Amino acid sequence: MKEAARELRQQPATMGIVLHRAWLYDVFLKLVSFGKERTYRERVLDLVGLRPGESVLDIGCGTGTLAIAAARRVGASGKVCGVDASPEMLSRARKKATKAGAEIAFKNGIVEALPFADGQFDAVLSTMMLHHLGPKARLECAQEVRRVLRPGGRVLIVDFAKPAEGKKGILDHFHHHGYVNLKDLVGL
Repeated sequence: MKEAARELRQQPATMGIVLHRAWLYDVFLKLVSFGKERTYRERVLDLVGLRPGESVLDIGCGTGTLAIAAARRVGASGKVCGVDASPEMLSRARKKATKAGAEIAFKNGIVEALPFADGQFDAVLSTMMLHHLGPKARLECAQEVRRVLRPGGRVLIVDFAKPAEGKKGILDHFHHHGYVNLKDLVGL
């Protein structure tokens, strides 16, 4: 416990929003996905095309659900890491991974300064995290992702887009703290 506290004091601070209520986060996801969270995760993993033996990083991993699904895809010969700025999210992620029998290295850290060596991942995933960052932090995050990605590696980012003019979905009534502009994202 003392080592975890020391690690937290040494971490640089993020410029983004950090979520801490892990149990509430999982409940919220089930509600807004109408119980289809597993289908959503599997589609994300299909899109990135994970293969057995690959190394994967889930940035802003939250409670670890996507990282656990990725671990199933890459198998025992693969490697999955998750990073999040919230110790509460990581604590829940570790419990869920243990229960699922998934070996995942979860690290407390920020996306603006990823705690990993250069070029060590075949794929980097980011789901519903980037909108928590301002423009400067997004740029730093993109630079860090490029740094930790192997040459020829893949990045998949899934996030909230600003609703079309006059078009609001049910989620827009609950979500008020940011969107990602596709043009800006491609520019990163």
